[in-house]
Order: sequence, then structure tokens, then C-alpha cells
Amino acid sequence: MELWDSFEQALKVCEKEQVDLLLIAGDLFHRQPLLRELKDVDYLFQNLSRTRVVFIAGNHDYLKPSSYYIEFPWSKNVYPLLSPGLGCVEFPEIGVCVYGLSYDKREITERLYDDAFPEGRQSIEILLAHGGDEKHIPVNKEKLLALGYDYIALGHIHRPAKIAEDRICYSGSLEPTDKNDTGRHGYILGTIDKGKVKASFVPSALRECIHMNVAVEKDMANLAVKKRVADMVEAHGIQNIYKVTLTGFRQPEVLINTENMDQYGNILEIVDATEPAYDFEKLKKQNADNLLGKYIEHFEDSPEGSIGYEALFEGVRALLATKRGRP
Repeated sequence: MELWDSFEQALKVCEKEQVDLLLIAGDLFHRQPLLRELKDVDYLFQNLSRTRVVFIAGNHDYLKPSSYYIEFPWSKNVYPLLSPGLGCVEFPEIGVCVYGLSYDKREITERLYDDAFPEGRQSIEILLAHGGDEKHIPVNKEKLLALGYDYIALGHIHRPAKIAEDRICYSGSLEPTDKNDTGRHGYILGTIDKGKVKASFVPSALRECIHMNVAVEKDMANLAVKKRVADMVEAHGIQNIYKVTLTGFRQPEVLINTENMDQYGNILEIVDATEPAYDFEKLKKQNADNLLGKYIEHFEDSPEGSIGYEALFEGVRALLATKRGRP
């Protein structure tokens, strides 16, 4: 529901600012849209008193033969460019022509934008484009700039990015869509006035996905670790979503219960990357007459961070487990 809420908020900005054009550069949906979803989206679009909406289909909501996009009766202010070939829609009343093409399959490896030149139909010409990697219409910054568009609105990458200042921008997704969509999310608000283009990123997401390392100290047990995780979540905002990695050293006998760390219900994943704080010198003396002691003696001079140092930890862990009868 927050994805819909963010979408509605963006449309409210269009209405408040009396925006001329709302440009959606593909993947309005993260999958094939349902008919009822298109009806809901169109209902929101038709309530815009001034804004014209132009969109293309991306690799996630591509035009499969059964797509509801194809025959849907959009409101009069909505102008989809639903062709696999470059098409355009003109708005003479504001002197703008918008070009674009839609995906008709999940992957397109051809460089379709290299020769997607504007035709000079209006004084302002804009390209809606989707892709940027080898499997989704590869793009080249210099070739895009050479096409001669006043502005190119890019979709596909979920994070905002300026490829060329005020000329070529990824808006990213309005909200993070999975745990790896870190950083700010929002939309691009742009103006074109007397040939001068200005495009600015506006953060608007209700939540942010944050990857957070939490340092564990060797005297800490489960409740202390849980408290530290909660404190750091509070410091970064309990409205956000987290992937937490526990780092540092713990007592060898302490097993951290990662399933009991999510105090606010907003942690998607907790990874325990802590290492046991072995006292290698003590272990070597206690096991001088067996394999464990000899193993430590062999690797104990390995510099920290080396393969030998890693082998020291992993080998001692395995030998201690075997000694205690663990599998």
C-alpha cells in the first residue's frame, strides 16, 4: 500500500504545481499489471486537471500478447507509447514532442537508442528511454547526448542517477522495492524554459532501505547485542527498513540468536558475521599434545587478514567442534 501511497503523493505534486508533463520511463509496475490496477491508475491520472501523462512499458511490465496495456481505454490526458518501435506524441499547445518505445519482451540486447533521433516536430523534444545494461537496451552517454534531445528521462535502474547534468537522468523508483534498493528514492522535477533545462532529484520515499553494520564486542551476550541493534535502528529511523550485519568478536561459547533481534519489525535480514574471540595462546598450551595445539602453532604467525589467519580461525572452530562431539 505504501507504493500506492507514494504514487498518489507524486500525482498530488503534479496537481499542486500544475505540472505540464508527467513522464514515466517504464516499469510503472514491477510485473504484468492486473486490469483492476490499470483502472485504479487511470482513475488517479484522470483527476489531474492540467498534467498530461506519457509512459512506456519496461522490461518488468513489457507488452506480452495478453497484456492489459494493449487494449486498455486510457483517459484523454494519458498518452501511452506502446510500440516496440520509436513513436512520439505531440503537444503543440506547449511546444513539446515526447518520443519513446516499449519493451515487447523481458530482454532486449540491441542498442535501440543509438539512432533514435528526434524529428524536429516541436521546439522541445524529450526521449523516454528504459534500460542501460547489456540485457536491457545498452546505452552510451555520448551517443545519447549526440541525439539532440532537450532531455532524456531514463528508467530501469531503481536508484536515482544523473548521467549528464540536467540532460539525462534516472529517476529511480519512488520507493525501495527490495532490501538491496538502498539510498534515497523519489522523482525528478524538471523545467525547460527558453532552451534552458533544469532537472532536480526530489526525495519523497516513505521509507529507506539501509544496510547497517552493528559492531559486537566480545563481552556482549544476546540481550546486549539486541539492545545495540535497537539503538542503531532508532538512531537511523524506525520508519526505515534494514539489513543488519553483526560484525566483530564474541566469546566462543556465545551463540547469537539472530531470530530475536527485530524489536521494531523492520529488519528484513540479520547476518551474523562475528568471529569467536579465541585465546589462541591459551588454547595452544592446553592442547600442546594434540592436533589442535599443533594446528595453532602452525598458523599463529599469520598476519591478520591473510589466508593463513582465516585458516587459523576456521580450523580451530572445526577442531573444537569435533573435540566437543559436534557434527
